[in-house]
Amino acid sequence: MGPLIPNGFIPFEWSSIIAIVIGIFFGFILEASGFSSSRKLAGVFYGYDFAVLKVFFTAAITSLIGLFYMDYLGYVDMSSLYVHPTYLWGAIIGGAIMGIGFVTGGFCPGTSLSAVAIGKIDAIVNVLGIMVGIFIFSELYTLFEPLYNGYFQGNVTLVDSLGINKYWFVFILTVVAIIMFAASDMIRKRVKKVFY
Repeated sequence: MGPLIPNGFIPFEWSSIIAIVIGIFFGFILEASGFSSSRKLAGVFYGYDFAVLKVFFTAAITSLIGLFYMDYLGYVDMSSLYVHPTYLWGAIIGGAIMGIGFVTGGFCPGTSLSAVAIGKIDAIVNVLGIMVGIFIFSELYTLFEPLYNGYFQGNVTLVDSLGINKYWFVFILTVVAIIMFAASDMIRKRVKKVFY
C-alpha cells in the first residue's frame, strides 16, 4: 500500500500541500510543548532539561518501530521509501555548524521558526543568522562545492553501514535510548534547577 504518493494513492501534485499542512501541525506541537523556548532547548547542553533529547529520540524510535511493523504487515514497502544520499564531509561540517549554532542561539532551524511565529526576538535574530549563512553559502557555492559533494556514500542507511540485522538494530537502539533516558534523569537531579 504505502508509501502513498509513489504508489499513486495520492496524486504527486498534493505533496507540497500535505507538506505545508504537516509543517503547520508540527510547528503548533513544538510551540505547545514549550520547544519555542531557547532556554528549554539549550538545557540539554547544560544538563538541566533533557526534554528535547527524550521527545526527539522517542519520536525517532516510535516511527522506526512503526515503519518496520507496517512493512512486516505489508502496509508499507520499505524499499520504496526515499533515503537521502550521504555526503560525509558535508554532513560532518554542516552538523558541526548547526551544533555550534544550536548551543549559542538556543534554537535548531525548526524550533526557531516556531518561535518566530509567536514573535520571539531571539528567534528572529537566529533566523536572520540562518538566512545570512544561506546567502553566503549560495554566493560562494563554487568554493564550497568540493566539500559539499565530498566523500559521497550513496543512499545508505545506518543498518547498511553497520551491516547488522535491522531488527537487532532497532532493539539495540531502543536499549540505548532507555539507558540514555535513565542517565539524563540522574544528571538532571544533580544539576541545580533552572526556572524559565
